[in-house]
Amino acid sequence: MAEQVDCVVVGAGVVGLAVARALALRGREVLVLEAEDAIGTGISARNSEVIHAGLYYPQGSLKARLCVEGRERLYRYCAERNVAHQRCGKLVVATSTNQLPALRTVQTHARGNGVELQWLERDAARALEPALECVAALHSPETGIVDSHGLMLALQADLENAGGIVALNSPLSHAKCAQNAIELIAIQGVRLAARTVVNAAGLSAPALAARFDGLDPSHVPQPRFAKGSYFTLCGKAPFSRLIYPVPETAGLGVHLTLDLGGQARFGPDVQWVDSPDDLVVDPARGEAFYAEVRKYWPGLRDGALAPGYAGMRPKVFDPQGALADFVIQGPAVNGVPGLVNLFGIESPGLTSALALGEHVAGLLDANAPLP
Repeated sequence: MAEQVDCVVVGAGVVGLAVARALALRGREVLVLEAEDAIGTGISARNSEVIHAGLYYPQGSLKARLCVEGRERLYRYCAERNVAHQRCGKLVVATSTNQLPALRTVQTHARGNGVELQWLERDAARALEPALECVAALHSPETGIVDSHGLMLALQADLENAGGIVALNSPLSHAKCAQNAIELIAIQGVRLAARTVVNAAGLSAPALAARFDGLDPSHVPQPRFAKGSYFTLCGKAPFSRLIYPVPETAGLGVHLTLDLGGQARFGPDVQWVDSPDDLVVDPARGEAFYAEVRKYWPGLRDGALAPGYAGMRPKVFDPQGALADFVIQGPAVNGVPGLVNLFGIESPGLTSALALGEHVAGLLDANAPLP
């Protein structure tokens, strides 16, 4: 016999925890199921920890709206909960004159999203960052960095203080969608009957959704995996801000980010792979990093980069091609009462997490009166 539960969130990454927190703070009974033995071991553990301002995303998209809203929520939340963070700012740089139109496009997109950037000619940019080489740059003062694990611990604490539970080592086998409840069958044979289920399984979200009996397969997008490798800098970087090149296809180029200890890392690059488990950094890819980084930092010395870590972007595709936006399918879309699937929650997912949580909770508020 299945145990009755109000809300189940699948996945204890930063987005799953933010969704669970938002539901618990609304007075819902929330159980988070995490397949691994700790929170935040997937996408949330392998990103650049950047708080994005909201520069790149098409106006009106979920990414644009939730990034800008989430960024403000995140800064307030980190200040209130003493989560380590820094509003360090960043420069988006054009390293050749033929990149100037693309840089203007970034500025236009940002303005449409409510984000104002300062255009800097070469000398003004170098006054901020003397080691930088560029022909022009955009200054984003609202970009920052955050301790992502500290953030997740704070979200988990809020969830548990509101009565929620995180169950580790709890992978799902499959689910059955019915009118009155969604029955979840765990690998261990445990059965739960939930009024509300949020699939926030990250890289595994499409595969999990495909095992939901009663969910039309047309609502399950094709997953694609874009691996991104990072290389760390040996020694101290001569930069106090993040440095990003003009965006490229599927990513934001090989950029320089800093952690809260001042350690610099470069990446991620873009490598399409067949498996989300392909997370080994190939040292040979470092040669291409040198060439890309030296376009904006010609002072990078030989031998200064060491393989760091790799992350994975959970891209999703439909029959017409790549979906550039977050895909948030609530009951009004998928036709299953109480079910929300989150697909393609890549960057700026960390920045948007608190706003995503409120958005999903709002979708379920509208569909909450279930028998």
